[in-house]
Amino acid sequence: MIIRIKQRKRCEMTDFLHDSFLVLGRIITILPLLLFMTLFMGKRSIGELPVFDYLIIITLGAVAGADIADPAIKHYPTAIAIIGIALFQRIIANWKIRNRKAGKLLTFEPTVVIQDGKFLNHNLKKIRYSIDNVFQMLRQKNIFDVSEVETAIIEANGMLSVLKKPEKTPVTLEDLKISRKTAAIAFPVIIEGTVYLDVLKEFGLSQNWLKEQTSLQGVNDLNKVFFASINRNLELHISLKEEPGLTVPPVKH
Repeated sequence: MIIRIKQRKRCEMTDFLHDSFLVLGRIITILPLLLFMTLFMGKRSIGELPVFDYLIIITLGAVAGADIADPAIKHYPTAIAIIGIALFQRIIANWKIRNRKAGKLLTFEPTVVIQDGKFLNHNLKKIRYSIDNVFQMLRQKNIFDVSEVETAIIEANGMLSVLKKPEKTPVTLEDLKISRKTAAIAFPVIIEGTVYLDVLKEFGLSQNWLKEQTSLQGVNDLNKVFFASINRNLELHISLKEEPGLTVPPVKH
């Protein structure tokens, strides 16, 4: 009985070591194959990650992860699957380049979210982006006042492209021999009809002042305001939930 227990433990240990070395061996073979196939698919597959390429990367990860974690899965079919996925992605990528209509079916169209400093509420809702999402991306481009933006576009890969207004294009203050005392930053004071009283208080302003300023710009109902900001010079910038007469450029791939 004792001998059988020892033999069983020895077998279990042998199986454990076998599976461990098998997993390590698969890591050593699969990861270089993944690297080679990713480089084969091209820079765009890892740099931009449009929708189709994102799905390809997720699938590659799932296939490789299952192969590494489960020794019961046969190794060679996994390698063939990885090569097949990479070849399929390459074929589709070349097809998209040759056929623009096919390319549009496999990705998102770019969407204009700001035009002439005004948020396009309808477009934001269509792509399920919030003001906070757009502001974060604007700040990453060193833009802290939406009124400086002529056109902002959410690209197919989810990134933000920004065209500043001509008068806001970068020119060094040293070239113009101008010294600036305050930074160009604006603070949200209204978001989707909600007034941020703490921002008004910070500037020593009242809600009556805000209503007067919005009235001067032809807005008598704060609930119609999608976004409003104020800068250090007490200049109020307003985007309505529905902007009449705003011309949006036809941006396409």
